[in-house]
Amino acid sequence: LVGPAAMRQLQSSRVNTTEAQIGQLRTAIDIFAIDTGRVPSETEGLTALISNDSAVPGWNGPYLRDGQLPQDAWGRGFIYALDGDQVRVISLGADGQAGGTGNNADIAR
Repeated sequence: LVGPAAMRQLQSSRVNTTEAQIGQLRTAIDIFAIDTGRVPSETEGLTALISNDSAVPGWNGPYLRDGQLPQDAWGRGFIYALDGDQVRVISLGADGQAGGTGNNADIAR
């Protein structure tokens, strides 16, 4: 009885942790945009938050603690995407595959 309940709680905690990490990445992107006047390009991706390899004027980072990109709660990197001028940071959830339901659902913001 305890096993399934504990696994559900663990998965829920992973989702919550990943959502919080996405929130932190979004905040870092916002600060990057304030400093530079733009969000990172898709080519630069989230790496622009920790390194100024593209020599972006106004860059005042790194924008993440310890100068490292976090991984989601399942140990995978986040996906950075631009849809027009809208930024999306995405985790592919527990299964690491696009789409899905429940714990396997993508987490995006």
